[in-house]
Amino acid sequence: MSESMAWLTRDIRKARKQGAAAVARRRGDRLADLVACARSASPYYRELYRGLPERVDDPTLLPVTDKKKLMDRFDDWATDRDITFDKVRAFTDDPGLIGRRFLGRYLVATTSGTSGRRGLFVLDDRYMNVSSAVSSRVLASWLGPLGIARAVVHGGRFAQLVATEGHYVGFAGYSRMAQEGGGRSKLLRAFSVHEPLSHLVAQLNEYRPAFVIGYASTIMLLTAEQEAGRLHIDPVLVEPAGETMTDSDTDRIARAFGAKVRTMYSATECTYLSHGCAEGWYHVNDDWAVLEPVDEDHRPTPPGEFSHTVLISNLANRVQPFLRYDLGDSVMLRPDPCPCGTSSPAIRVQGRAGDILTFPSGRGDHDVRLTPLAFSSLFDRMPGVELFQIEQTAPATLRVRMVKAPGADADHVWRKAHDGLTHLLADNKLDNVTVERAEEPPKQASGGKYRTVIPLPV
Repeated sequence: MSESMAWLTRDIRKARKQGAAAVARRRGDRLADLVACARSASPYYRELYRGLPERVDDPTLLPVTDKKKLMDRFDDWATDRDITFDKVRAFTDDPGLIGRRFLGRYLVATTSGTSGRRGLFVLDDRYMNVSSAVSSRVLASWLGPLGIARAVVHGGRFAQLVATEGHYVGFAGYSRMAQEGGGRSKLLRAFSVHEPLSHLVAQLNEYRPAFVIGYASTIMLLTAEQEAGRLHIDPVLVEPAGETMTDSDTDRIARAFGAKVRTMYSATECTYLSHGCAEGWYHVNDDWAVLEPVDEDHRPTPPGEFSHTVLISNLANRVQPFLRYDLGDSVMLRPDPCPCGTSSPAIRVQGRAGDILTFPSGRGDHDVRLTPLAFSSLFDRMPGVELFQIEQTAPATLRVRMVKAPGADADHVWRKAHDGLTHLLADNKLDNVTVERAEEPPKQASGGKYRTVIPLPV
């Protein structure tokens, strides 16, 4: 059976029309197919799944994996035996290769995630096509015929707010589209979240997008600019992603831009995991993904209660299968049908809060605010850093905690980190901010997570 973009789009629509039973059949078959593929071609999964039934269409039968386990067994994890950690690491160390096809066939994406541990992920075309098909269906459901018509009148242009200084999935995917051309590439433009806010505002004013998609913390900064009259765009849809938002946040965005606001809960490991609805819930795209809220022992958490963590299974990516993968977030499954009418499981997310750091300007201007992404993307591309944490201990003081990679020189790594942070702060007119080197390791929060950025308490 061909799984072209056209076929995927038709199948996704057909599954939703046929109802929950049809979605469940597809999900079970896809899980069984992926488990069989993993056992056949991945030494890691062949060992892990030894003793399981021949066909597995129930995810609870599978052992749990996580980023550390998979990264520690990287060379054995991939189903393509040409893929090795050293090759992927060398590829991601070259910014000139962002969006290029690794081994001539794969997209590579990096992430630190909320745990602070860097991930190197290889994504196949099937995954990227499923992600595009699901996103197209969700976008159409959000807008409806009138919204689509309004977007066309506005030019149909997408502004994607992304980290542009690394192989992050948003920018890597955009870069591939731009390099390989096609109709969609003409309507999509990436804007760097590393740009000073005034530059980003000027660029968006000139571009006048119909859609604004990007990190929630950056969109909140732009909302303040729109309220102040410095930004004056009128998008049809604003889509914050990557960080938890409150109802008051989304209401404020909607008022400022006069636009519909819809959020997403996803990860590089499964970019199409869920989509937001008008009632403020996330609905799992459960024909291509499995989401399991669980307790500390990985037993199901009852609906209506927040979980200890959440396990996800991406049913599209065959080259590096994510099966019962511990994402580390706390989520709650809605115990009753969502009033929006969407039948797929609805969840609320408690984890992944994105905090903006606010500094007094040393040049007599208004306060300067920086998103966590500005810091995490700096450290993600810095050799020798295994784990990092930045805490704002005073209005103009940052304390940096790091764990160096094995074999790295601690003093050399610190000099690189200090220089990088100093340049970042200077670019944002924050020469007055002091950067301190901590002797203690990063603080671990309850549940095992490390917050990569800790703002000054309000």
